[in-house]
Amino acid sequence: MQPIPYLFFNGNCHAAFTAYGQIFGSEPQIMPYAALPEDERANMPDAPMEAVMHGAVQVGAGWIYGSDDFGGNSPAMAGCNISVSLPDAATTQRVWAALSEGGEIRMALEPAFFAPLFGTLTDRFGVRWMILQDMPDDPAGH
Repeated sequence: MQPIPYLFFNGNCHAAFTAYGQIFGSEPQIMPYAALPEDERANMPDAPMEAVMHGAVQVGAGWIYGSDDFGGNSPAMAGCNISVSLPDAATTQRVWAALSEGGEIRMALEPAFFAPLFGTLTDRFGVRWMILQDMPDDPAGH
């Protein structure tokens, strides 16, 4: 069993998952409401057909799922972060730069007692991240 974070966006899930796919080197799986069978779409007459009903993007060995809250009622993400541990400084800095572009850095990417590099940010889509580099003697990132 592995928990998978499921994120709700207010209309920009497709853009977010496309960006995450590029950043983490995976092909996002995106199903818009338009892909629903006709009888199912009839149950959701207000759903914009281009909105994401379900999206998935692989991040390392894990996944992130998400969809659009087409009502625009999902509150800003708070109290939860997606934590990603990366294998080396170059990869950590590349991912950091990509996720922080257009976002808000909450704690700069710097050495910490528990990781060669660690920082926190909120990306341009409102998702909060904790980014760290694996310790040299801990390739699993624990």
